[in-house]
This record gives sequence, C-alpha cells and structure tokens, in this order.
Amino acid sequence: MKALKQTIKRDLKQEVTDRLVNAMEAGRMSPSNLWACSASGGLPVNYATKNMFNGANLLLLWLEAAERGFARNEWMTYNQAQAIGAQVRRGAKGCRVVRFDKEERIDPETGEIEFFPDPVAFSVFNVEEIDGVVSVSRCEEFAPVDVAEHILKQTGARVVETGEHAFYRASTDECFLPERGRFADLSSFYRAATHGLMHWTGHSSRLARDFSARFGDDGDAFEELVAELGAAFCLAPIGMQDGQLEHHASHIDSWIRVLKKDKNALFTAASRASDAYSYVMKRARMTDSPSIEWAAAA
Repeated sequence: MKALKQTIKRDLKQEVTDRLVNAMEAGRMSPSNLWACSASGGLPVNYATKNMFNGANLLLLWLEAAERGFARNEWMTYNQAQAIGAQVRRGAKGCRVVRFDKEERIDPETGEIEFFPDPVAFSVFNVEEIDGVVSVSRCEEFAPVDVAEHILKQTGARVVETGEHAFYRASTDECFLPERGRFADLSSFYRAATHGLMHWTGHSSRLARDFSARFGDDGDAFEELVAELGAAFCLAPIGMQDGQLEHHASHIDSWIRVLKKDKNALFTAASRASDAYSYVMKRARMTDSPSIEWAAAA
C-alpha cells in the first residue's frame, strides 16, 4: 500500500508538470495565459463544500477546464453529487486531484512520533457534466476595478506609479508601476500591480521567500513564476484574468528548464503562490472570498 501511494504521488506530480510544460512549450507563453479562458469562471471551488481548491489542484483544474472548454470552475466528487441529489452523467470524465492526509511515523533512532504528508488521489467532476445542480455566480456582484483597488490599498503595500517599468524593489520594499494610463487596458495594469504585490509578500518581514539555495541561478526566475501564479489567483475571482503581462523569454525558458528537471517544483510554486494569495486576501480583509480547500473531502 505504501509503495502504491508513493507511485500515485510521483505519477500525479509528473502528470501536472508535463501538462503545464507541454502547454508552455507549444505556445511559448506566460503560464497564466494558458488558462485565461477557464479562469474567467473564477478560481476552482468544490461545489458541495464551497471551498476553493489550492495549490497544484487549482492549476490542474484550470488546465482541465481550459482543455475541455468548461465555462464553470465548480467541481465535486461522485459521492458528493449523490449526497445532494445530483447525478454525474454516464461517460463523464473525472479530473484526478490529490489531498494530503497526515501519516504517522516513528523515528527508529529517537522513538519520537513524526507526521508526514500522505498523498491520496481522487477524482472530481465538473458541474457541467452533473445533472441536478444550479448555476452559481460568485463574482457578478463585484465591481472588478473597485475590488482591485481595495486589494491594493488594504494590504498596506507602497505602490508607486512612475517610470517605464514594473518591478518590486526589495531594498525599499516598494512596488513600482508605470502610470496606469500607459497600459493598454486596466486589466493589464492590475495584472502588473498584483504581480508586484506577490513579490511584496515574499519580503523577509512577511513570507520570507528565497529560492536561491534550491534553484541557484534560476531562483529569481522561479520567484517570477510564483508571482505570476499568485497574480492569476488574485484576479480570477474578480473577472480580470485577461490582462497581459510581458515576460522576458529567458524567464519562460528558466521555468521550463526547472519544471523538467524537478517535478516537485510546480507543486512548490503553486503552494507558495497560494500562500501569497491567502496573505494578500487576509490583509485586504476579503471576508466574502471563498475559503481555501486545503484537503478536499473525497
């Protein structure tokens, strides 16, 4: 059984990584743009529990929705559907995701009990392939620009609109952006702004992200990937996922290189991006946002 679980863990990680890398190589584009269409349905949530999926599960469900043309990002298991009187249609294809339970192990040298994440794979189905569910809109009551401004203001981050480039400067803990009127559209401005905000969360006084030890020369590019994913997580729930953010080609090449070399890297990036998103939402006091589903019920 232990060997089977380890195989599930390895296979799922490789599956998610391969799907993202293949899409990036085919389009040579920024990761968030890969699922721009599916992100229009918001962040993937469990229809039954109303909790948001997290980390790599979020990416996997976005990719699944994009590839299969789903407009809604609501999912649940077969048993959850039956429990509310709904029915998964015959022939429907589930998407395999994973939750992590705790596995207890005893250290053979010290005799102390330790706990490790224990991967359990299960399948969820999109509500578009389930009869007996009603349409639920999570974002139509929001005014996207107002919400985006609220997020930027309430976090307390210093955002300076000046110059020609968008970047985060750690030495002064400031996010710099060109004036919003210089962007092609407001969505692109907010994409750049939230991208900078994600870098801001990584400051040593906040989430203290540092990938230099693990990824060496690719550490900075990997931080860019985390910020890119985090920005997509922030903008999807408020319907502003269509903004464009220009990335240097070397960043994308670095992402592909790192992901091919280390199948755990995508899970790390997704996890850190989820942490950054949660940190920003907490600071912005977005109490109406769906809670995060850290371990979805099978």
